[in-house]
Amino acid sequence: MDTSTRVGVTVSFLRMDRAPAEPGPSLPLDCQVVRVSACSVAFYRYLYNTVGAEYVWWLRRTVSDADLAALLGDPLVAIHVLYRRGEPAGFFELDARYWPDVNLSYFGLMPWAVGSGVGFAFLRHAVDAVWRQGVRGMTVNTCTADHPRALPAYLRAGFRMVRQVRELWDVPDRLGMRIPEALRA
Repeated sequence: MDTSTRVGVTVSFLRMDRAPAEPGPSLPLDCQVVRVSACSVAFYRYLYNTVGAEYVWWLRRTVSDADLAALLGDPLVAIHVLYRRGEPAGFFELDARYWPDVNLSYFGLMPWAVGSGVGFAFLRHAVDAVWRQGVRGMTVNTCTADHPRALPAYLRAGFRMVRQVRELWDVPDRLGMRIPEALRA
């Protein structure tokens, strides 16, 4: 029998309908962002599991390797990795399957890079990359399980709140995730 832990979060859905008027900050010189042209399932799982470990990123952990490979192989889904001094420092995933809107499906930093001062510049890099494609709009969602600076950073980057929804998740215990006591429903 599969057991789970009930998690309660408030999900914020955000949207941006025009590119930010002001240019974003530059990434530090020791950083570079690389689009992974053919992301392997193993590398994606490393990024997703490491970045999301503290924030209850669980959904993609339940997806089969075959289904994840199909998603990663879709030319409308793009994985971009932030490297700092040659080491992965974060990633973002763009989903253009609902063109002319693009969704920032996942965005985050490796634990060692959180608080290092690169987060907002990296977020603006993602936003600017989307708007260079000639999109109609950009969407993202975050929740109360994410880093507390996530929502303020998205708003500062130019997203506006569309709606908030309370959700209950049944996170499978077999994933071995640490669930903060404050999120347990």
